[in-house]
Amino acid sequence: MGETAGAVVVGGGVVGASVAYHLAARGVRDVIVLDRGAAAGEGSTGRATGGFRVQFAHAVDVRLSLLARAALERFADETGGDAGFVRRGYLWIAEDDAELRALHDALAVQRANGVTDAVALDREGVVARNPAVRDAPLAGGTFCASDGFIKPLQILDGYRRAAERLGATFRWGVEANAFDIARDGRIAAVRHRGGAIATPIVVNAAGPWSAAVASWASVALPVVPLRRHVTVTAPTAALPDAMPMTIYAGDGFHFRVRDGRVLLLAPDADPVAAARARVPALANVAIDRDAGWSGLYEMSPDGHAIVGAAPGVPNLYFANGSSGHGVMHAPALGALIAEIVVDGAARSLDVSALRPDRFTAAAGIARVL
Repeated sequence: MGETAGAVVVGGGVVGASVAYHLAARGVRDVIVLDRGAAAGEGSTGRATGGFRVQFAHAVDVRLSLLARAALERFADETGGDAGFVRRGYLWIAEDDAELRALHDALAVQRANGVTDAVALDREGVVARNPAVRDAPLAGGTFCASDGFIKPLQILDGYRRAAERLGATFRWGVEANAFDIARDGRIAAVRHRGGAIATPIVVNAAGPWSAAVASWASVALPVVPLRRHVTVTAPTAALPDAMPMTIYAGDGFHFRVRDGRVLLLAPDADPVAAARARVPALANVAIDRDAGWSGLYEMSPDGHAIVGAAPGVPNLYFANGSSGHGVMHAPALGALIAEIVVDGAARSLDVSALRPDRFTAAAGIARVL
C-alpha cells in the first residue's frame, strides 16, 4: 500500500507552514508539507524584508492585515514562537496633490474597515515622523503607528514547530512534480521523485512557482514571478533604529533600518539615486554591494492574493498570488484556507473578492497600493 496523508501542502515557506499549522489545529491528521529546498527558509520567505502594514487601499487587503495582526499578537501563546513584531509605523509620503488624494482615499478605506490609528499628515507631520526627509518635496502623507516590522523566518519557524507538535511533517529536499487525477477530476495523489502520496486535500503554497503546480491539474493559475532587489548600505548610524518604514507613494521607493543598516528598495528605479535625492542623511553612506540580495514576488494580474478552491478541481486549494504581501498575510491565509477546507467556506473573512475564478468570471480587483 502506498503512502497516504490527510493533506499535502506543496511549498514549505511561511504561507505553507501557516497552512499546515492551521489545518492540523483544525483536526486534519497527517499533514505533509513538501518543499524542494534543502532546509526551511531557502525560498522567498528568507528574502523578505519583513514589513507589516494595514495601510492598503482595498478593503479585503486591510481586513487580511487586521486578521494577520491579531494572529501575530497571540503568536507566542499560540505557537510558542516569536514573530518579532514591533510597531514602528509605516509612513507614506506624497510629493504632489494627486498622490496625496490617493493616500487620503486609501485612508478612508482603512478607517471604514476597522483601522483606528491611521492618520493624515501635512508636511510638518511627515517631517515629525521622519526628520530624514525634511529637505525633500512633500505634499503630506499618512501614518499608522501600529504598522511595523516582523521576522519572516521566525514566523515560519514558529508555525513549523507548532504544526509538527500537532503531527504535521515537513520534508525538505522533496520536490513535488505531478498530480494523479481521478476520473471525477479530483487529485488522487501528489507525486514526487521518491513516490506518491495519496491524499484528499492538496494546498498549493508554492509561491512564485505556483502556476507550474496548478498546471499539473490542468488549471491555469495567473501567477508569475517578479524579481525584486534589496540594496543595503554599509553599517551606519545615519538613521535611527526606531525609524518607521518610509514609502513614497508615487514610485514606491521605500527604506527602513534593519540590523544597523539601511535597506533601500525601488520597484522601477535606482534605489541609491532615489535615496540620495530624497534622504540627505544617506548622501555619503556607502553601499555594501555584497550585502544586497534578490527575491521573488508571486504576482497576480491585479496584485491581490488568490484564495480558495481551484476551478474544476475541488480538492486543490490556492494560497497564492500575494504580490509581495505573502509574509505579512501568511497568518491570515493559513487560517482562511483551513476554514475553507474544514468548514467549506472562510468564516473569519469574506474572501469572495479573492476567489480563484475572478479573472475569467469577472474583472479582477482594481490594482491599488
